[in-house]
Amino acid sequence: MRLPLRPRTPLRTPLSLCLAAAAPLLVTAAPPAHAADAIPGCAAPDARSFPLTTRIHDGPDTYEAGGGYGTWYLDLTNTTARRCTAIHPVVVLVDQQRALKPAQPRLDFYDGSSPRPHPVRFATTDEAELVGAFDDGFPGFTVDPGKTLTVKVRLALAPDTGPNEITANAAVVQRHADDGDWVGQSNDYRFDIEAPESTTPTTSPTVPSAATPPAEDLSFTDELARTGIGTAHLALAATSVLLVTAGALLLARKRR
Repeated sequence: MRLPLRPRTPLRTPLSLCLAAAAPLLVTAAPPAHAADAIPGCAAPDARSFPLTTRIHDGPDTYEAGGGYGTWYLDLTNTTARRCTAIHPVVVLVDQQRALKPAQPRLDFYDGSSPRPHPVRFATTDEAELVGAFDDGFPGFTVDPGKTLTVKVRLALAPDTGPNEITANAAVVQRHADDGDWVGQSNDYRFDIEAPESTTPTTSPTVPSAATPPAEDLSFTDELARTGIGTAHLALAATSVLLVTAGALLLARKRR
């Protein structure tokens, strides 16, 4: 199901043209139509700016391919007198080499109600950008008037990811029954991907005892091994995931 995104602010060309041309907002577990229809818009119809100020911050400058997770944060600040519900950030990754594959980044977000993260599945656009929505059946975030909600995000890269420079940013969408409002746009977050360091052990590795507690954040490779998620599964999920928006695609094209 293709859903048109309605920008809540006058947009600059070609930004608005990209949004109007291709705006799929696809959902794996859409809410009942009567419930989604009842969701009020974040901003007044005549609003001249986005209702949510969006900022990515505190992310690492570099990630090692096959290494552990790096953590960053996405602030959603409601600048209106209205409550914003059913909010779904959509992250776009643009790599300098145009070589990044959907199965290589492992992006998770936390909803604040559970220590268990939600996975974000990526799909590739025709411009070789990766787009992934914060929606795995998750009903969306709620941001009260005048308040800031901070979403914790973590990212790791697969061992076969080559050295590269990545720019990440986020469009923010308020989902409705059969369409969505584009209600926020973040700053750019740039980082480098480094090849794993080549090390030759001089001694036998120490085997941890059974009593040693596991680390909170496993490496990308360890996480896949533990969960049983492989490249084929991730590629299938990226194809079947039902929340991808041109609001993110247009943000990537904006920099050209």
